[in-house]
Amino acid sequence: MKLLMMNFILISALMFVMFAMIIFLSKKSNLDFQKSSPFECGFNPISYKRLPFSIHFFLIAVIFLVFDIEVIIIIPSILTFKYSILLSWLMTLILFLVILMLGLIHEWLNGMLKWTN
Repeated sequence: MKLLMMNFILISALMFVMFAMIIFLSKKSNLDFQKSSPFECGFNPISYKRLPFSIHFFLIAVIFLVFDIEVIIIIPSILTFKYSILLSWLMTLILFLVILMLGLIHEWLNGMLKWTN
């Protein structure tokens, strides 16, 4: 068991060193503003500012991802229904859905689901 643990630690350390070296060697050392700017027929760019981004759309995307992951978790749990103990399966699924519904109610009450401000 000690040999297995020692091998695991050694391999992990070697992989860490290898990945660190790959990152260090593949990183560009000099960044040039002219090379990274968009080409506009030889003229200086008109504006250097980025367009403003509404945080509301970002939050809607995060909410979508949370409920999308919910579906990904629920489908396999439905497929394992016949192989599980009914009471523990049901309690786990109900607890999962209650937590998600509380999150949805919280988002609704805070106005995060409104499309307009």
